[in-house]
Amino acid sequence: MPVALDAMGGDNAPEEIVRGAVTAYRDHGVPVVLTGVEERLGDVGGLAVVGCTEEIGMAEEPASAVRRKKDSSLVRAAELVRDSKACAMVSAGNTGAAMVSALLRIGRIKGIYRPAIATPIPNLVRNPTVMLDSGANAECSPAMLAQFAVMGALFSRARYGVERPRVALLSIGEESGKGTSVVQEAHRMLEAVGAREFEFAGNVEGRDLMKGTVDVVVTDGFTGNVALKSLEGSLKFFIETLTGVVITNDETKSAGGVLFEYLAPVMEALDPDNVGGAMLLGVDGICVISHGSSSAKAIASALRVARDLAATSLLDELRASADPEVGAAKH
Repeated sequence: MPVALDAMGGDNAPEEIVRGAVTAYRDHGVPVVLTGVEERLGDVGGLAVVGCTEEIGMAEEPASAVRRKKDSSLVRAAELVRDSKACAMVSAGNTGAAMVSALLRIGRIKGIYRPAIATPIPNLVRNPTVMLDSGANAECSPAMLAQFAVMGALFSRARYGVERPRVALLSIGEESGKGTSVVQEAHRMLEAVGAREFEFAGNVEGRDLMKGTVDVVVTDGFTGNVALKSLEGSLKFFIETLTGVVITNDETKSAGGVLFEYLAPVMEALDPDNVGGAMLLGVDGICVISHGSSSAKAIASALRVARDLAATSLLDELRASADPEVGAAKH
């Protein structure tokens, strides 16, 4: 089945979104069905289109927009997954609306408290570190954080082949007694859960997110989103500063030319466009959420991620982990 792509979602829609879809199909063989206002899509390169009459803006209130705009591109993409006409959905549009659409149309996995956004954070050591929640739940209970850890570990195994993921809890210190009461209780729960589901690595701090020492970092959606945006801003600042220094004069340009072949692989590894997007874990279908400013390259990457995840047993593993009876039998 194809991957359903919300062609109207994102700051650069629909042009960049459609371009990314065509690239994914032409260069990587990813079947795609676009949902969007047909007369605005332009040349879709022969891709299938499910037409709609509405779109959900980036600034709209998610829940009311999804309920009001039933013929929007985002809702139609979710319905294709629900009706088994697409194996996954991808959107670079309103994040909250994407989550609400997936919840209302596809549904939540039985036993999952709340879905969480799992965002891969690149590093130069190993596979990306998966951080969740990155923005779906501003406030979380210890039980929710423990469940996020299990979901994150299953995602790391399915996406990156990590047999026994190292899972850590984001806090203000490495000691188990550091952090809020919620974080401290979550730490105690993860020590027990981790013994059978993953390797619990204790606490990590914000400075450790790009070290590559752990595979999964667990936190609430408020903290995770702030940490993620801080990393994005810091990387952008570093790249712009480095570029500015290199073009200062002929001498620095010459030095930059020598360094470029060594810096290029680093820049490629840290390029968020290569990650593609974040996975909404906990809904009963594959849903990939891309950055609002996604380029065609990022969309093509997201479509490949969605296609690859749909081919794994991730959803079955998530269902089993959340079902008490299955979990009891399993352990």
